[in-house]
Amino acid sequence: MSDVLAKIKGMKVDEKTTTRKLVLVSSKGGLDMAYPPMILANAARMSGIECEIFFTFWGLDLITKKKMGKVNIATVGNPAFSMAPYAPWFKIPTWMGLIPGMSWVATKMMAYQIKKLDFPPIPEFMENLLDSGVKLYGCKLSMDMMNLQEEDLIDGATMLGAMEFMELSKDAQVMFV
Repeated sequence: MSDVLAKIKGMKVDEKTTTRKLVLVSSKGGLDMAYPPMILANAARMSGIECEIFFTFWGLDLITKKKMGKVNIATVGNPAFSMAPYAPWFKIPTWMGLIPGMSWVATKMMAYQIKKLDFPPIPEFMENLLDSGVKLYGCKLSMDMMNLQEEDLIDGATMLGAMEFMELSKDAQVMFV
C-alpha cells in the first residue's frame, strides 16, 4: 500500500509488505468472456502487480493453439445479448439465438468493436501478457477431461493441478472471471 493511501485510510505502512499478487481464474471461452481476464491481467502488470491466470473448463479455449483464434459468442442462453452499440435499446430475446447465423453475427459485431477500440486479437494479447510476465496455466483436470496435452497450449503456458493452484494462490488476491 502506498504511503499516500495509508495516510488517507489512517493506516500504518508496513515496510516489510510483499509485492501484490493477483490470480485470475478464467472458466469461460466465449469472446465476451475472453477479454475481461486479459484486460485485468494487463492492468495488473502495468501497475507493477504480479499476475497469473488459471484457465479451467471452457476458459482453456483461450490458451489452446487450435481454438484461441476461433472464439465466438454464444447467443443462446446469454441474457445480456443485445445489438449494442448499434441499437443499445434492443435486447435480443434468447430464442432468437437459435436462428442460424446469430452467433456469427454477434461474434462479428463484437470483433468489430474490439478492433475499433484497438484491442489486439486474443493470440496477440496472450503473447503480450506472457511478454509482460503474466504466467498462464491450464487446469490439469479440465485438460484431462478434454483430452488436451500441455503441447496443445500456447508456448509459455503450462499445465497445473488443483493442489498446485492452491499453493500458487496462497496470499494472492483471487478473482474468478
